[in-house]
Amino acid sequence: MSLQGKIYLVLGVANKNSIAWAVTEALLREGAQVILTYQSERIKDRVTELATTINPPLPMFEMDATDTEAVERVFAEIGRKYSHLDGVVHSIAYAPKEDLQPGITRTPSKNFSLAMHVSAYSLVEITRAAMPMFEKAGGGSVITMTYDTSKVIPNYNLMGIAKATLEQIMRYLAWEGGPKNVRVNAVSAGPIKTLASRGISNFSGMFDHAAKKAPMGRNVTVEEVANLSVFLLSPLSSGVTGQVIYVDAGLSIVGDDGTSTA
Repeated sequence: MSLQGKIYLVLGVANKNSIAWAVTEALLREGAQVILTYQSERIKDRVTELATTINPPLPMFEMDATDTEAVERVFAEIGRKYSHLDGVVHSIAYAPKEDLQPGITRTPSKNFSLAMHVSAYSLVEITRAAMPMFEKAGGGSVITMTYDTSKVIPNYNLMGIAKATLEQIMRYLAWEGGPKNVRVNAVSAGPIKTLASRGISNFSGMFDHAAKKAPMGRNVTVEEVANLSVFLLSPLSSGVTGQVIYVDAGLSIVGDDGTSTA
């Protein structure tokens, strides 16, 4: 695979263990240019530390994906500096920690709205803003990150609901973007030890149980998730859109035997 001349925007790098950072490294490995965003000054230093490990350092833009004006401003600036965009990695999500616990009836509407905006609706904002840059490239590819929404995950709760919404948004964006050669897909990874997963109660138990339950007898690595992501971002997947692609060592195909510690 060669992605020479391709330009990608990656949202969601938090630290070196982030799926978004693994995707960034994989894109760079294949010769692509990568632009990063960070949400706020609070995490700027962490993202800068990673961006400067690359020579030359990766360009960075501050962008709160829930702020429409900020999104439009950043994409306008990218449009002035770059000829086009070939793809976007949407790897952002948020729900208040207390709403990851069982009991959706306890979730207040403001928390529900916030989780939906950050985790799901932001994909609409980002894709809309990227469309003019995709048109300059003759098309584009958007990927987002999800987790198995076919069942209840007790300690995922509000985030599980947000991810289900995200997947349906992905399908409608794929339908809308199809005539413009803009593809939109979701990557559903197995349990991965990231900063975000620390907020999930008993994640270690879920992680260990998944490894035992998966047909391959292990959990996937962040590098494997990144490799699938790069495939979906590349021309090799030119006929794939509107899909949730699992990279979970086969975990999602196996029914629970009642021993889950989740």
